[in-house]
Amino acid sequence: MSFEAPLALLGLLIVPGLVLLYVLRERRRARSAERFASAALLPGVVDRSPRFRRHLPLAVLVAAFALMVVGVARPHAIVSEGREEATVVLVVDTSRSMSATDVVPSRLGAARGAAEAFLGTIPEKFRVGIVAFASLAVVTLPPTEDRQLAAEALATLRNGEGTALGDAVVLAAELGQKERRDDGTVPPTSVLLISDGAPDGGEIEPLEAARRAKELEVPVSTVVVGTPEGTVEAPLEGGYTQVIRVPPEPDTLREISEVTGGEHFTAADPEALRAVYEDLGSRLGSRDVEREVTNAFAGGAVVLLLAGGALSALWLRRMP
Repeated sequence: MSFEAPLALLGLLIVPGLVLLYVLRERRRARSAERFASAALLPGVVDRSPRFRRHLPLAVLVAAFALMVVGVARPHAIVSEGREEATVVLVVDTSRSMSATDVVPSRLGAARGAAEAFLGTIPEKFRVGIVAFASLAVVTLPPTEDRQLAAEALATLRNGEGTALGDAVVLAAELGQKERRDDGTVPPTSVLLISDGAPDGGEIEPLEAARRAKELEVPVSTVVVGTPEGTVEAPLEGGYTQVIRVPPEPDTLREISEVTGGEHFTAADPEALRAVYEDLGSRLGSRDVEREVTNAFAGGAVVLLLAGGALSALWLRRMP
């Protein structure tokens, strides 16, 4: 929390002074009572002691004063608010390694299924675009609010060769920038990239792509999918088949997220992948903004003032 007028907080120094004055007054009052009355006779004069009730109204009023002082300092807090609109570009790796079945039914199949679930976690007004990449990065679906079109586009994804990772990041970042509001401004854009490893081909290096995305103020969140046991089969001459190990390689994806200000996740199975999508969907649906919260403190002070006055009137009205 920050304050627009922090010097006003010096008024809080009055609070311990008030408490000290009250304690001294209570001690002086107790000594006066001892001088004019016998302690043995007090139970017959007062049926019961007010105990904490005597102090509670003042404590409430002091707390109200403290809230008023904080309110005068004009506090600001970071609060979460729902986004009205935004563009989310899903970038899906369709290279040969994504055909590995270490994640059921395959890495690509799990990514596709979880992405479909992800569509249901973001606000309806969000536009969703889809970019697929193997040896080339292509726009499978321009940004749209039509979730059915998005689901159909995901269903068309098929495995290819190569991993043009950097090309896909730049294409996705620029795709979101083509969207315009009625006033000509660009709504916020986020990219969600799911892949299992290092780049293989393409014209743009991944870190150069990350720097371009950062310049466009487009955060790229990455999800690495797969397990160290993943393998794919490659046909050889003579009818033979070669088994190739394709463990996930998350380092490049992690660096892309760090450079662009996105998040990085690891999903070794469909359930973990679905949880990642749900988490990102809830994050994209809101944003953190700084707002002045003076009214909240002023309202709290008023409530405490009324409560303190009511307690004083109800509990202490018969006390001398």
